[in-house]
Amino acid sequence: MAKDYYGVLGVAREASADEIKKAYRKLALKYHPDKNPGDKKAEEKFKEITEAYAVLSDPEKRQQYDQFGETGFHQRYSQEDIFRDFDVGDIFREFGFGTDDIFSHLFGGAAGGRGRTTYFRGGAAQPVRGQDLIMRLTIPLRQAVQGGERRIEFRHDGRTEHLQVRIPPGVETGKRLRVSGKGGTSPAGGPPGDLFLEITVEADPVFTRDGNDLHVKVRVPFSGACLGTTVDVPTLEGSKRVKVPAGLQSGGKIRLKGYGVPVRGAKGDLYAIIEVEVPTAVTEKQKKLLEELSKEGL
Repeated sequence: MAKDYYGVLGVAREASADEIKKAYRKLALKYHPDKNPGDKKAEEKFKEITEAYAVLSDPEKRQQYDQFGETGFHQRYSQEDIFRDFDVGDIFREFGFGTDDIFSHLFGGAAGGRGRTTYFRGGAAQPVRGQDLIMRLTIPLRQAVQGGERRIEFRHDGRTEHLQVRIPPGVETGKRLRVSGKGGTSPAGGPPGDLFLEITVEADPVFTRDGNDLHVKVRVPFSGACLGTTVDVPTLEGSKRVKVPAGLQSGGKIRLKGYGVPVRGAKGDLYAIIEVEVPTAVTEKQKKLLEELSKEGL
């Protein structure tokens, strides 16, 4: 079934609610099964336009469809979710059509007195589950890498709830964490939906992430870069003393194996990015020494 809901109804993405309703009325009158008995193509078209209208006529569902696109929307909404509390009774009554038999035939369920859907499986009524909820959660990079517990607060169904959630090690921006049973309540006594936490990882003042590796900048004095030295490299587990080989250029990397992001039981690496310090001011003694070095071609 086509999922480009705006295209199905023949309206622009910025169409108003009245324009969407008008387009659906026109198409519903044309493709309604009562006007096209036995016409499977008309029946499929009617199902398409009705699903499109069920989404675009609901401000919350339309916002979710616009925000997450076709794929993201259908990861969050089942057909039960789409048709929950969907009411076309007024429109169909204008045409002299009923709703109960049509919805039972086309969508596997019987519409209630106002076109609200209860679904049937195996001959027994199954109350639909509550709606899934989405919450954006911003966490620091260190917690994203190391994991841990996070206390969150969110509102749903008119109340505020507090939860302690587990952040798995290695989570990235864009990943979703599922908290089962903490979504919306079912309007028909079914199980609640789930809560999805959409992760955003904050920039860190010390570390940057590249896949499963971490990068950190380390400043080395000019003499140390020339002659070799040791420096303290920050890691998520504390600083580590490492050797800088003589002649390492600015931008060169020193690898600290296993100090990166944990993924499936293994860890990425940490790379110390060397920045050679060039002094902005020198003493007279340093100046004379540098002049001597310059004469030697350094």
